[in-house]
Amino acid sequence: MKRAALILGLVAMLAVQANAQKRGGSPANYETAIGGRLNPWLIGFTIKHFLQGPHAIEGLATTNFSRRGNVTLTGLYEYHFNFIPSQPEWVMYAGGGAHVGFYDRRDFDRDRWFEDGDGTYVTAGLDGIFGVEYTFKNIPLNLSADVKPYFNFSGGNNFYGESITAVSARYTF
Repeated sequence: MKRAALILGLVAMLAVQANAQKRGGSPANYETAIGGRLNPWLIGFTIKHFLQGPHAIEGLATTNFSRRGNVTLTGLYEYHFNFIPSQPEWVMYAGGGAHVGFYDRRDFDRDRWFEDGDGTYVTAGLDGIFGVEYTFKNIPLNLSADVKPYFNFSGGNNFYGESITAVSARYTF
C-alpha cells in the first residue's frame, strides 16, 4: 500500500510539473511546490499547485509509520492571503477537502479484527485546514505549519487518532 502511495505521488508530481504554467498573482510567489509532511505519528508527501491568484489545490499521501499497512489520500482546496503586508513571504491559508483512507484492520479496528480476522478497511471523510507558510526569497524552499482536523464517515473508532497538526517542507518551482 505504501508503494502504491509513493507511485501515485510521483505520477501526480510529474503530471503537475508537465502542465505547470506561470500565471502570476499567487500570494506565495510560486506556482507549484512538492515536498514532505511530518508530525509525530504521520509522514507523507505533499504537492500544492496554484490554480489562479490565491486559489490552490493540495494533495497529500500520508502513512502512520508506527503502524502496519495504512495510507490516507487527501485532496484540499486552499485560499491564501498575506497577513503581513510588508512581508509577502508570510502567507496564511484556509480551506477544506476530502480524504479516503486504507487501514489495516488489526491496527485500527480491533473489534472487527477479533470478529472477522485480518483485512483492510476503507473509510472516507471530510477535512479542514488552516495554516501559515513561509517561502524563502533566494532559495526554492517553502515551510508551512498547519492544523488539519478531519471527520471519518465510517470505519473503526477504537484508535486514539492521529495528531491534526503537521509541518511541511516543499521545493518550489
